[in-house]
Amino acid sequence: MRTLLPDLNPDINRRLEKAVMDIFSNNDFHKVGIRDVAQKAGISFSTIYNHFGSKEKLLFAYLDIWLGKLTDRISDHLQGIEDLKEKLRKVFWLQLDYYERHPEFGRILFMTLPMKTWMEDETFKQEKMISTYLDVIHKGQKEGILNPKVRAGVLLDVMLGLVRRFFFMWVARGQTESLAEQANVLFDILWRAISNPNCDRHDLP
Repeated sequence: MRTLLPDLNPDINRRLEKAVMDIFSNNDFHKVGIRDVAQKAGISFSTIYNHFGSKEKLLFAYLDIWLGKLTDRISDHLQGIEDLKEKLRKVFWLQLDYYERHPEFGRILFMTLPMKTWMEDETFKQEKMISTYLDVIHKGQKEGILNPKVRAGVLLDVMLGLVRRFFFMWVARGQTESLAEQANVLFDILWRAISNPNCDRHDLP
């Protein structure tokens, strides 16, 4: 599990993480600042500013931690699963389950995050997470299970794009149903989109 900065007091870290999650999941990013976070966390403005320098860096630091936890969970759950389709099904389910369990994080990531600014930050790359996904996809393409005529990155974009849309509409519809419980039905849609159309033995019924 990732931690923030080694010189940040654990209690301050805990209060700061909670404040960041609450404020940025419930407010427009551009309408809040470090002072709002400081007040919510009961921490001085100077402490936060000296560690992060801006509200963008503050949010991106915690975003990196939260995504790291999801990546670690996915890596752990993939151990021992040999069937490629079931690996992708598990990855898909884990994402929906994680965002359902942590809807505040999902709202930040998919709805309030300043994407253009985040893309310019080092934390945007999420190399461990992306490589975990791509390793599975590349293997599937080499085995002829996944569509070999489309770049692996595009197949990944399809999966992540669906997760984003499903979460967004789940929130818009009032979160009345479980995202994770719909995972199998939704994965059937995803599988038809990314599987090799010429590989009949892997077609869904």
